[in-house]
Amino acid sequence: MTARPANAHQARLLRLLRDGGPNSRAQLGDQVDLSRSKLAVEVDRLLETGLVVADGLAASRGGRRSHNIRLAPALRFLGVDIGATSIDVAVTNAELEVLGHLNHPMDVREGPVAVFEQVLVMAAKLKVSGLADEFDGAGIGVPGPVRFPEGVPVAPPIMPGWDGFPVREALSQELGCPVMVDNDVNLMAMGEQHAGVARSVGDFLCVKIGTGIGCGIVVGGEVYRGTTGSAGDIGHIQVESDGRACACGNKGCLEAYFSGAALARDAEEAARSGRSPELAARLEAADRLSAVDVAAAAAAGDPAALDLIRTGGNRVGQVIAGLVSFFNPGLVVIGGGVTGLGHTLLASVRTQVYRQSLPLATGNLPIVLGELGPTAGVTGAARLISDHLFSPA
Repeated sequence: MTARPANAHQARLLRLLRDGGPNSRAQLGDQVDLSRSKLAVEVDRLLETGLVVADGLAASRGGRRSHNIRLAPALRFLGVDIGATSIDVAVTNAELEVLGHLNHPMDVREGPVAVFEQVLVMAAKLKVSGLADEFDGAGIGVPGPVRFPEGVPVAPPIMPGWDGFPVREALSQELGCPVMVDNDVNLMAMGEQHAGVARSVGDFLCVKIGTGIGCGIVVGGEVYRGTTGSAGDIGHIQVESDGRACACGNKGCLEAYFSGAALARDAEEAARSGRSPELAARLEAADRLSAVDVAAAAAAGDPAALDLIRTGGNRVGQVIAGLVSFFNPGLVVIGGGVTGLGHTLLASVRTQVYRQSLPLATGNLPIVLGELGPTAGVTGAARLISDHLFSPA
């Protein structure tokens, strides 16, 4: 993709076509503050760039029928969501529909070189499958703080060897296209905003509970990253003074009590102590436990597993209650690997938030699970790069 919009009007038109699909000139005119003649000029210029194409006749609104306009069907974006224990890679069209999606287990602690070698292998598989000849841009999510303008991770607690690695520059050279990099939970929020449960909400929080815990903050439809890119790092809010040691070096952090790793550790302790025969049987069969095992034990009615989920949900809810009182969002979305714990977790979070926050903030506040699951991050990654490319050069 060599062309970029020449001005803010063209950028607005491209994003409308991305988010709303093919549209007539008249319908586009209803959504932008342009005269008919100016709109016609901007659309014609976009047609000349090849970023948009004519797409059949539009429905009549009286008078001569016009053509629908759509984004070029050959445009392809690569979405990459690097988690602590797995990689998701997907290719999308210009409207951010996921055309193909691959997942591969991998420990982010193996370092950026090994991880990106695997990303490139997966991207090549998607090309070979016929979904893309080339990628017009790529969005990358990583599970740690990112200095956003440069696309560089900064002291990520669960990513040894990644501090300062030039992710954006390195991947752009390898893929041969523009690349944007962000924290993974910001991309989850963008995915849910584009195609999930937050489609109609301008101000919301998206909390990801996985190996780590983070929060995407969306204000007025835009992700808020803070001055240096570390906004939303709620996993390192202290919930117990002088409590458990956390990977960040501090004590008592939320992440030390109810991340995926913390839940697995507590589940194994419950199994070995005899408090949970169900978890003990699973530990004996697999040598280690995960959130999946806790969810299965809870579904079987295991009291210890249910208690782990409720206690963890209460801690998460305690932190979210503070965020709700401060930010007053219109929606809270819970996502990530630990959400396999389902409605037992959700009920505990809701109870704490509704109990601790003021009624004015919670009276009409939905707290829900995300809709997109593992495709939220890759959809958000594609949204990230399209936002960049659909901006004036």
